[in-house]
Amino acid sequence: MIAVHVTANSPLLSLCTMGAVLAGALAMIGFGLRTYRPTRPLPWYLLSASAVFSAAGAALRDTSDHALHPIDDVCTLLAYLAVGLAALIWLRPRQVRSNYDLLLDSALIGLGALLASWTFLISPILHLHGSTANTAVAAVYPVLDALLLTLVAHSVATSSRSESSLRLLHVGLITVLLGDLGHSLAKAGTLAIGREMLMAPLLATYTIVGVAALHPTMTGLGAPRRIHPHHSRQRASFIAVALIVASLVPVVGSSLGTLDRVVVSSLFALLLIGVLVRSERAIVRSSRSERRAQYQADHDMLTGLLNRSALLRAVNLNSERWAEQPLCLLFIDLDGFKMVNDSYGHAVGDELIANAASRIRRVVLRDDMVARYGGDEFVVLSPLDRQEAATLAERLLGAFVRPFELSAGEIPITASIGIACGSPRSTESTVYDLIRDADSAMYHAKEYALGYAFHDDARHAPDPVRYLASDPARHSANEPGRRIWRTSPRSTSTAV
Repeated sequence: MIAVHVTANSPLLSLCTMGAVLAGALAMIGFGLRTYRPTRPLPWYLLSASAVFSAAGAALRDTSDHALHPIDDVCTLLAYLAVGLAALIWLRPRQVRSNYDLLLDSALIGLGALLASWTFLISPILHLHGSTANTAVAAVYPVLDALLLTLVAHSVATSSRSESSLRLLHVGLITVLLGDLGHSLAKAGTLAIGREMLMAPLLATYTIVGVAALHPTMTGLGAPRRIHPHHSRQRASFIAVALIVASLVPVVGSSLGTLDRVVVSSLFALLLIGVLVRSERAIVRSSRSERRAQYQADHDMLTGLLNRSALLRAVNLNSERWAEQPLCLLFIDLDGFKMVNDSYGHAVGDELIANAASRIRRVVLRDDMVARYGGDEFVVLSPLDRQEAATLAERLLGAFVRPFELSAGEIPITASIGIACGSPRSTESTVYDLIRDADSAMYHAKEYALGYAFHDDARHAPDPVRYLASDPARHSANEPGRRIWRTSPRSTSTAV
C-alpha cells in the first residue's frame, strides 16, 4: 500500500492508501495491547494518538491546499507532543542515578542537530518565505526534530538487545525524522520532491510502530527496569559528527545575517562548552577508575590492609624517611585459626580475619604500615627501637584477649608475634631479611607459647618460663599450644 501511495497520481487513491496503512497500524497496536496486556499501556495509546494526528495533518495539507491553516499544523504539533510524552514516559524509569554523562551526551547530539538545522534548514526557510506565521511554524519543525532526536539518542543508549519492540520504535522514529528532513529541505528550496514520496517515511513509521506492538517485549515499554548505560562509542561517534558539522558552519555561514550569526555562535558555544564538560567528566571518571584499580592492586579486599607486594613497594617509597631511624617488623600469626576455619567454615574464617585486622589497625599508629601477608598472617612495619617494639607487641597481644563476636558465636583466638629489628639501611634485602627473621621468631614464640619473641633472643634459645602464667603445670600438660598471656611489667598500655 505504501508503494501504491508513492506511485499513485490520484489524490483520492493516495488518501485511501494512507488511511489503510494507518488503520493497519492501529489494528496491530490494538492486537498487541489485547494479547500481551502491558501494565503500562499509556505510551502505546500516545503513539496511536500521534499517528492519528499526523495522518490528519497530512491529509488536510494534501486536500485543502492550505485553506485550513493552521488546523493541519495544530494536528502535526499535537502528533509531536504525543510522541514526546510517550518517549518521556518510557524513559523516566530508565534514569541512571548519579550518572549525568548519558544526559550530557544526548544533549550534545541534540545541540549538534539543532546547529545543523538552523544553518541548513531554519535560516533558509526564514529568508525564503519571509516572516509570516506559516513560515515561523515551518521553522519550528526542525527544532522539534532536534528535540526528538535527543530523546531517541537517550533511549538508544539505555536500551538492551533483548528489547526488540523498543528497537523497532527507534527505527520508526528515525524514519519519521528522515521524512521530516525531506519536508524541511523542500520548504527551504534545497530539495525538489513530490508530496507522495515525502509521505512514504511517515507511512513506513506507522507500519514499524504496529509491528513493534506485535512483539512480546512491547510490555516492557514504560516499565521500570535496571539500566546499564552502554554504546559509549556510538555516542562518541555521534558527538564527533556534530563537531564536524559545527566546523563546517563558518564556511557555509559566510553569507548569514546578524540574527543567524548570533544563533549559530550561541549554539556553537554551547556545543563546545558541553564537549569540554564531557571531556572533563571523562578524565575525572578515568582517574577515579585508575585510583580504584590501584587500590585494588595494593590492598587486600577482605581486610582493607596492604597486601604483600604493596608492603614491599611502600618500604622502598619511604626509604628516605626511614633512613635515619631504627626499623622493626612484627610478624603476627593467629593461633588455632585452621581449627576455626575447619570447624565453622571459610565464611566465619574470613569474618575472623577481618575482625583481627580491624583490632590490629586500631592498636598501631596511623603512620605504621600494616599488611596482610597471607592467610592468617599480618605484618606491622614501623620505625621503632627495641623497647618500643616490645610495647607495641604487648598491646597487640592485649587486643586478642577479648573473644571475637562472630556470626557463629564468641570465639577466643590468641596470636603469636615475631619481632625483627634492623639498623637503618635502604637496601631491598633488608626488608626480606626482617620478614624472614620475624617469621622465624614468630614460630619460636608459638612453639614455646611466649606471646612474642625477638629474633635475637630466639636465636639464643631464651628461657620461656618468664613469659608464661603462674601455673607452669598447665603448659607442661598435654596442651603444648595453649598459653595464658599476661602483660609484661614494662607495658603501661591496657588491653584493647
